[in-house]
Amino acid sequence: MSARNPSLTRLLINVVLDGALGALAVPLAFWLARPDQPLASGFAAAAGAVALIAGGVPFGLATQYWRFAGLGDMRALAGSALVGAGLYALLFLAAGLALPSASFPAIHALVLVTLLASPRLAYRLWRDRRDGHAAEMGDAVPVLLVGDGEGADLFLRALGRGRGASYRVLGLLAPSARQTGRRIQGRPILGTIAETAGVLEKLAAAETPPRFLIVTADLPGATLGQILECADRAGIAVRRAPDPTRLATASATASLGGAGLDLRPIAIEDILNRKQVPLDRDGMARLIAGRRVLITGAGGSIGAELARQVAGFGPAEIGLLDNGEYALWQIDLELAEVHPTLARRALIADIRDAARLRAVCERFRPDLVCHAAALKHVPMVEANPLEGLLTNAIGTRNVADAARAAGAEVMVQISTDKAVNPTSVMGAAKRLAEMYCQALDLAGREKAGREKAGGLRCITVRFGNVLGSTGSVVPLFQRQLAAGGPLTVTHPDMRRYFMTVREAVGLVLQAAVVGTTAPDVSQAAAGGIFVLDMGEPVKIVDLARQMIRLAGLRPEADIAIRFTGLRPGEKLFEELFHGQEPPTPTRYPGLLMAAPRTADLAIISRALDELAGACLRGQEGQALALLSRLVPEFTHNAAGAASA
Repeated sequence: MSARNPSLTRLLINVVLDGALGALAVPLAFWLARPDQPLASGFAAAAGAVALIAGGVPFGLATQYWRFAGLGDMRALAGSALVGAGLYALLFLAAGLALPSASFPAIHALVLVTLLASPRLAYRLWRDRRDGHAAEMGDAVPVLLVGDGEGADLFLRALGRGRGASYRVLGLLAPSARQTGRRIQGRPILGTIAETAGVLEKLAAAETPPRFLIVTADLPGATLGQILECADRAGIAVRRAPDPTRLATASATASLGGAGLDLRPIAIEDILNRKQVPLDRDGMARLIAGRRVLITGAGGSIGAELARQVAGFGPAEIGLLDNGEYALWQIDLELAEVHPTLARRALIADIRDAARLRAVCERFRPDLVCHAAALKHVPMVEANPLEGLLTNAIGTRNVADAARAAGAEVMVQISTDKAVNPTSVMGAAKRLAEMYCQALDLAGREKAGREKAGGLRCITVRFGNVLGSTGSVVPLFQRQLAAGGPLTVTHPDMRRYFMTVREAVGLVLQAAVVGTTAPDVSQAAAGGIFVLDMGEPVKIVDLARQMIRLAGLRPEADIAIRFTGLRPGEKLFEELFHGQEPPTPTRYPGLLMAAPRTADLAIISRALDELAGACLRGQEGQALALLSRLVPEFTHNAAGAASA
């Protein structure tokens, strides 16, 4: 029977053991209640066993795993003991017998708790000690934990459960100095994270750990960067422990063993991690729920993340528009799997085709349009400037005009920091798109004021680079690392703003809410541009060095960094604000406002008509001359720069 049903065998063993303990508790309780009286008979002891087994049924007493006895099990033991003692007293009285004393039921319950808990805890301590000793004596890797007490406790519990555990914890580094000198599961807290270098010096005389283990999920990026610097100087690897959910699972079951503690490398997103900005999710729900939402560029990194987040707020229908079939199929399939009941349409269209966009919007009738479609790669647009102008400038006008004609209430235009004092055709074209949307927003407000009817609100949101997006430097570095290097950086002083795609899209939706529903900001935002607070710019060469370290290698020694010079259209650093649009803070964290620099809608429309004509005729020189006239701050870096 054991081979066929081991669970039933374990259950029967638990019943027998608990019954024996219940029987033993009766004479002990009799002796404690009345030492001068004879001990209970065998029949009385057997009745005690039956009463305990019956009393433990509601609490799952027989199903407990002795090896993993914990606080929750102790509560179940106490409940079983109380009910079992009560049932025994009732049986005793029902048989017409007198209890040894009035306090006998309480004494009986305490004896039961003691007898039930003692062997369970003793067995667990023995197993933990045995497994821990095996890990200490084996080929366990000495490690230093970094993080808060909760994360360290979960990791240590999971480590103690795994028979194949391969890590030996020397101590911990905690966020707060108040924790120094204390212990967690017998491991000392050696110091704070800020004291990492000093702790390593003290450990060097005895044993230097070959790796740090990060056990806190939300460790700030700046703090993580400090740890990486110390680890790099000491030649120590840095890894991240499994997420808390998996650790909790590993600490509750033996089946994972050592495999449940597989470590993960630190991701570059972790280094750039910033404090989470609170978002008005209720406002986003009011903006999106029950409405039709059209997303252009839905197959791209930003458009796809917009689709994911918008879908979570329950729109009536979502339209996914892109000119790439495969990318569009991927996000459509993902939404079908995650939100199977969500009505959606996959729309293949090119935003340069005004007639197709008008037809799409007339049929779909969007309430909200999120415009993320664009050509983003600066050197590619430099090589194909007319395509960049037709897509980024004329295409944006096509989307906005089609949305307005179809009665859309809000359009959110995704812009870029490259539109500020642009040196590339891509950036100047995006500045033209900003100008048109700003003028259209002012026109919509004026119409709403005159006719007491809603006009199209155009919310423009400007931000910097998104990690992992199309054209981002991070995937390039990852490919170069996989090939053994070198990592190519255009210039040692090049800096860029970075943000994760999830954070950027969350703030884009926040800007849409604020720009349309917050009276104080909405009025001030007329024709203005929301700018995401990107934090401090990051030197690309520092990013390259960090990625080399994260791969467990040494910059310059294992992987070379080669400087190639600025590419056509590039500049050393990006800006978020033009000199004539000073930043204005809002009362919403993560959002700033650029004072409007607007043009008359009719004038900018005629200029875009002229630009579109030059592009369609293939007149590159005339198109670039028009671009310089429309965006006077455009200083074209067409040739790039020599290698630094």
